[in-house]
Amino acid sequence: MPLDPLAALAIVFGLQAKHFLFDFVFQSAWQIRNKGRYGHPGGLVHAGLHALGTLAVGLVAAFFGALSLLAAVLMAVAELLVHYHIDWAKSQISRRLSLTPDRRGFWIALGVDQAAHQATYFGLVAAVILMNPMV
Repeated sequence: MPLDPLAALAIVFGLQAKHFLFDFVFQSAWQIRNKGRYGHPGGLVHAGLHALGTLAVGLVAAFFGALSLLAAVLMAVAELLVHYHIDWAKSQISRRLSLTPDRRGFWIALGVDQAAHQATYFGLVAAVILMNPMV
């Protein structure tokens, strides 16, 4: 059965709310400092928390019959991998260009980073819509 349009919008909203919480409310200085060091636990924990949040959104959607459990898990795995690498790349660029909040480039990099995360959420939901008969 295809994903209901309202369910798709609810999932995107849930992912955006989760993103706000884990990127702005619950993110620690330790995570922020270490996202640019590839493989460092700080970045892995940060991306892992996002993946757990995505799994929670997916499980709620599965509970209401909008997604399969497999789709919820696949969304969380994709979030872990993509989120980690978006943050790592943004940290690398910011460090190499010495971007600090008093520089315009910092805000551009932050905007690109956040837009990439939001595009990820639309991509995850689009993938579920396209693959729904299979998952």
